[in-house]
Amino acid sequence: MTTHQMVSATPFSSPSAAAIDPVFRQIRDLVYKVCGIFQLEEKLYLMADACGRRMKQLGIRTPREYWDLLTAHSSREAEIRQLLNEVTIGETCLFRSQPQLDALRKVILPELVEDKNKQVIKRLRIWSAGCSTGEEPYTLAMNMLEESEHLLKGWTIEILATDLNDRSVETAKVGIYGDYALRSTSDYFRRKYFTPAGEKKLEVRPEVKKLITFSRLNLQDDSRMLFMKGMDLIFCCNVLIYFDGPSKSKVIDHYYSNLNFGGYFFLGTSESLLKLNDKFHLVHFPGTIAYWKPSLKSGKL
Repeated sequence: MTTHQMVSATPFSSPSAAAIDPVFRQIRDLVYKVCGIFQLEEKLYLMADACGRRMKQLGIRTPREYWDLLTAHSSREAEIRQLLNEVTIGETCLFRSQPQLDALRKVILPELVEDKNKQVIKRLRIWSAGCSTGEEPYTLAMNMLEESEHLLKGWTIEILATDLNDRSVETAKVGIYGDYALRSTSDYFRRKYFTPAGEKKLEVRPEVKKLITFSRLNLQDDSRMLFMKGMDLIFCCNVLIYFDGPSKSKVIDHYYSNLNFGGYFFLGTSESLLKLNDKFHLVHFPGTIAYWKPSLKSGKL
């Protein structure tokens, strides 16, 4: 449901790879080391664009000066974070993948509820990893509220929404969207879960917002990832396509560990775990697929 792109509305420059200052390759490798996002050589100009925007804001004239700021200056960590905000720009919308939502509500939720009904605390925990500007977790929250009067009556719903981009997380917390983000949202959901917020914009209602906790998270931060335990559902759609094999494998291993037995994991429609992880079981639904962590009672661990 979320696409992270290295894009620029106003490019700093778009030279050929051969003409790009070699320092930008060093910065590209630094970004990879920090967060796992890697740019191929033919897309290196996008990294130069992102650096160029920061250099302009800071009044820095040369890539070498900017490299020094990123590596040797006392504010290097803060500047790396600012650069990552430029590198990771989200493009998504609400209700982006209806087949996933159908599978969730028609098959997966009833299955999870049946498995967890014997527990004293009836709680469902969902993680939207790479939530961008909030469209995915709000979509999930609205669908959970639709079930709260019937299947999930009396249940506690917790949705954790994380992203690497500070600005995206802050935008998500506000929850105000225009026509483009709402292009796949039905009139029913618009009327029920939004209020007007200025010209041609709608704001998510408080009862939707209260289900979600937004925070910044680097998926390559092992120490933070270890604390994301106890999830029943994980959505990480169109985020890992910007990682290389080793980075993907590490994140997916964390997802497997953080999922409860019997939990489900969704990727984007063009993604798969082929040659990355064989612990999950692939499950086919109409128009989509999901990955299932075998339950203890299944006998298929």
